[in-house]
Amino acid sequence: MSQKLVQIALVIDDYDKAIAYYTQKLKFQLLEDTRLSESKRWVVIAPQADAGCRILLAKAANEEQAGRIGNQTGGRVFLFLHTDDIEGDYRNLIVNRVKIKREPTTEVYGKVLVFEDIYGNLWDLIEPDSLSFR
Repeated sequence: MSQKLVQIALVIDDYDKAIAYYTQKLKFQLLEDTRLSESKRWVVIAPQADAGCRILLAKAANEEQAGRIGNQTGGRVFLFLHTDDIEGDYRNLIVNRVKIKREPTTEVYGKVLVFEDIYGNLWDLIEPDSLSFR
């Protein structure tokens, strides 16, 4: 049996605001934006078109879901993004005024920094060293 994780849902409050943030500030690509009803869209983004795992921007449909926006993991780092140019990505985050929660450091697995997205979700941006898994 062969399985792989292809998509995760990220709870948001507004489709257009989320699309603008992730595509303009983080340079993700908008892969799909399909209207399903008056209030629901199927919006998929990814760091690059051939990325292994994509993000479904899922608009909160009720108060319980809205209460989870930005805190889907209880304050822990939620998303892990690998890069081959952490310095360039770091400069992009700074230019776009993305909140850096932990400045770049070198760890046994590579270089890492932590940033916070528009909703308060924490991300690890990692440039793995040559011995780390990719």
